[in-house]
Amino acid sequence: MTQISRHAGRLIVLCHLLIVWSQQAAAAESHEVLTALKVEYFPNPVGIDAPHPRFSWQIASKERDTAQSAYEIRVTTDRQSLGQPEKVLWDSGKVQSDQSIQNAYEGPPLQSRTRYFWQVRVWNQEGVATDWSPIAFWEMGLLSASDWKADWIEPGTDSASHQPSMLRREFQIDGKVAQARIYATSHGLYELSLNGQKVGDAVLTPGWTTYSHRLQYQTYDVTEQLRSGANVIGAYLGDGWYRGTIGYSGKDGHYGKDVAMLVQLEIVYEDGHREILTSDANWTSSFGPILQSGIYQGEDYDARLEQTGWNGPGFDARRWTAVRPVAGDKTTLVAPQGPPVRRLAEIKSKKIFRTPAGDTVIDLGQNMVGWVRLRVQGKAGDTVTLRHAEVLDHDGNFYTENLRTANQTIHYTLKGTGHEVFEPHFTFQGFRYVAVSGYPGKLTDASITGVVVHSDMDHTSEFVTDNPLINQLQHNILWGQMGNFVDVPTDCPQRDERLGWTGDAQAFAPTAAFNMDVAGFFTKWLRDLAADQLPSGSVPFVVPDILTVDAEPAEAPVNDAGRPTTGAAGWSDAATVIPWNLYLAYGDKRVLEVQYESMKKWVDYEQNRAGADEVWDADFQFGDWLDFFGAAKNTNFGSTSPDLIATAYFARSTGILAQTAKVLGKEADAAKYTRLLTKIVAAFNQKFVSADGTVGEGTQTAYVLALDFDLLPEELRAAAAAKLAADVEARGHLTTGFLGTPRLLSVLTEFGYLKDAYLLLKREDFPSWLYPVKHGATTIWERWDGLKPDGSFENKQMNSFNHYAYGAVGKWMYEVMGGIRIDTNAPGYKHIFIEPQPGGGFRHVRASHMTPYGLVSSEWVRADRQLSLSVTIPSNTTATVRIRGRSSDIAEGGKPISVGRGVRSIRQEGDDSLVDLGAGHYELRYRIDPSSAP
Repeated sequence: MTQISRHAGRLIVLCHLLIVWSQQAAAAESHEVLTALKVEYFPNPVGIDAPHPRFSWQIASKERDTAQSAYEIRVTTDRQSLGQPEKVLWDSGKVQSDQSIQNAYEGPPLQSRTRYFWQVRVWNQEGVATDWSPIAFWEMGLLSASDWKADWIEPGTDSASHQPSMLRREFQIDGKVAQARIYATSHGLYELSLNGQKVGDAVLTPGWTTYSHRLQYQTYDVTEQLRSGANVIGAYLGDGWYRGTIGYSGKDGHYGKDVAMLVQLEIVYEDGHREILTSDANWTSSFGPILQSGIYQGEDYDARLEQTGWNGPGFDARRWTAVRPVAGDKTTLVAPQGPPVRRLAEIKSKKIFRTPAGDTVIDLGQNMVGWVRLRVQGKAGDTVTLRHAEVLDHDGNFYTENLRTANQTIHYTLKGTGHEVFEPHFTFQGFRYVAVSGYPGKLTDASITGVVVHSDMDHTSEFVTDNPLINQLQHNILWGQMGNFVDVPTDCPQRDERLGWTGDAQAFAPTAAFNMDVAGFFTKWLRDLAADQLPSGSVPFVVPDILTVDAEPAEAPVNDAGRPTTGAAGWSDAATVIPWNLYLAYGDKRVLEVQYESMKKWVDYEQNRAGADEVWDADFQFGDWLDFFGAAKNTNFGSTSPDLIATAYFARSTGILAQTAKVLGKEADAAKYTRLLTKIVAAFNQKFVSADGTVGEGTQTAYVLALDFDLLPEELRAAAAAKLAADVEARGHLTTGFLGTPRLLSVLTEFGYLKDAYLLLKREDFPSWLYPVKHGATTIWERWDGLKPDGSFENKQMNSFNHYAYGAVGKWMYEVMGGIRIDTNAPGYKHIFIEPQPGGGFRHVRASHMTPYGLVSSEWVRADRQLSLSVTIPSNTTATVRIRGRSSDIAEGGKPISVGRGVRSIRQEGDDSLVDLGAGHYELRYRIDPSSAP
């Protein structure tokens, strides 16, 4: 090499080094910011009891293709010591992992009452670390029964009366308070106050669980509500689900005949000493203005009986009676895993009118769940009556016959001291219309406000199209979910039922997980499902189970309505289907671990009921509940063979269990249940499938379940799908019920009948999703024809106008119209499929979903021969976009698409192009054939 060439070589090397150094210097300033820090699905939770809580965070970045390669978490009990390694309680060290969700605490055992502060930092794919995140925290509740020093206390008032009681305890504060917590729960529902102010913002506490096994307590930070000197804890205590009338049999006292409270106030003073004040014999009780308050019945309140100042210091309680300390189980107490029920929205009156029958009615414009806030002024003794209804009848009159025995009526008697404002306490109503009588003066829009109440779940999605009817359908699906997710997933919120029906929940769960963050909500409910599961493995029809009378007789146990309580296909399969859905939607492996024995017991039960031939027959089944044919045949159980449905779900649950065992590393179980699945599929085909691909009676539901659950041999799948499509095309409408409907459009789409799927979605006549919309629905109906075409109503004994099951079509809308779909091999949206399938004459669809990693969105606009697709992929995830056409026809950012700047690869699969993307926002455009769209 010559000297010149050597100098040139050194120059090239030097230039390369300078470039590298400059890149490293630029990269050293990380562009990532850590946000949305959560512990066990909640930001800064207070009062949890998970021994190994899980941390999750999101990565905000303006750069494309941002990914995490490692993380470090540090935890301490002293906020100020997080930056001092020697004082950190636990440091994960640098963990090589791309997981930014569900990372478990692995430090020293956590202690009751203790607040823990934490931070996280991550390294991106280039090895550059972010700054430490903002400081977040979580606080443990009471982790052992021995932590409870309080006594259970019952009011000293008449124990046989169902009238809610008031309880109080006055005490002194001597010194400056550094921190104060109240831990509280009840047999019944409670509303707590401290010095006259409500404690917390939750309502209907402690919620509804399987009380004999699991009773939630709440933790409240009351530091700011205490004052020096005299203080008072006050409480209202009512029947609620514990002692009130629950279920359509009219029975009360399902869990006990007496209401009770358990309260523990723990105070830490600035000088370091602690004081505990508990529920004990020093409390007193009295009746008050709440004369009755029941879940179904509503509330009677006489404001003249209010005892001014009763929950504040200095009140003369000498006429109050002493409470009764009683023995009570504290080993069943658990911290909440789901969100509390809260007041979450308000609705103003849209119209005040008089019906032909003479009722004065307020129309809120929305079928909602909660109650009304009444504003009124009048003389003492005036009584305002508020009745609630979902719909008006054909003549425009107030209609309540579908409520059965649920009065859902409020009686408020004025005290006559000026402007009075009232909200009920231990009840909720399902309604759009309020009939008002006895109102003194002129009723105005300001007199009544609808207070929307439901479990406080974050809204996580948006779905908008250029079709107003479809947008209203999405609105109805969401409001149906909100109204029925009041601590448990109920079937309906208005009549004398409001139970946690398992079939409705499993059918709707995937759509629910799109609309809202239901991880904690369903985690809590599944624990109750497992607790209520019978020793045989049978799962009850409703959870919490208030229908089963006996523990489990040897043969055909019955509930209080005389129905057998053997597990029912499609209902009891919630035991397997919902945990698996949570795993897919949230990447939550722990829910599978916790529920595994319950899942296994259920499948073993199904196998036991099926017997040696693996065909589940002879037992009671709900079938394809409320399908199209039911009304004509005078049955609710559907026209598809219950044995076919039962065996199909037996296969479905067995397949899920085998997959779950594999995820959890239980290889022996995975192999065992995979073999069982093979046997069930063979039995299903032998019993229900013909050589030409006909399944069962040839109903739409029979084909849907067989195809969706992958029960048919490959050579018959296309034939069966063709028969399904032919039936749809011949009828022009769906015929499915609760079990067939959720998967109908997905199966049609999967097998190439997208045009038929859109036909069903957009149909406006009965039966269809848009038939209720065209008739003014603002929630999903229980029946396809709750309001018949002739204006009459369906059977008043079972005709809810707020019933979310048929809203399960929302999953198809997000996945096919919006194009956002989970990769089941990368749960929690770690990898995402973006595959919008335009059709049905739609020109524009926008869908977005807040995944555990961040926001994913897909928006397409169709114009002539071009389709524009805007895609946002959250940081630390990847996506595959499927585009109908060749890659040479695709532009990204206005230029022909090419690998680089987040575009990881482009490949052809048949007539489709597959584009693999890293995180970021992308603007894609490509040519389409107008004649090819369905």
